Amino acid sequence: QVQLVESGGGLVQAGGSLRLSCAASGRTFSSYAMGWFRQAPGKEREFVAAISRSGIRTDYTDSVKGRFTISRDNVKKLMNLQMNSLKPEDTAVYYCAAKSSPYDSYYRDVSSYESSYWGQGTQVTVSS
Repeated sequence: QVQLVESGGGLVQAGGSLRLSCAASGRTFSSYAMGWFRQAPGKEREFVAAISRSGIRTDYTDSVKGRFTISRDNVKKLMNLQMNSLKPEDTAVYYCAAKSSPYDSYYRDVSSYESSYWGQGTQVTVSS
């Protein structure tokens, strides 16, 4: 019903910035809550940021608060993650996910997206 494609990853020095994008297909993008997750080598996939279907409500994991900003454009069917002041600890594959929701809520738990849609991931590498 919906396909997601991440882009914008790359190699950046510590302190630099990257802007990740998640492009969605389908007619019902505005009915989906969205989230960003990341997975570093040898580690479990972890929550990064989430946004409600309207874009009004957002949430972040503590380690990225004040540095990352999640946003969405329901007309362009895009979700973005602006990442500033990047640290080597941010190195991971970043995934976007979409969860159909009847409420204007956000979802932090990866399990909430198990029956939902995921992108292919984009690599972010932050060098010291």
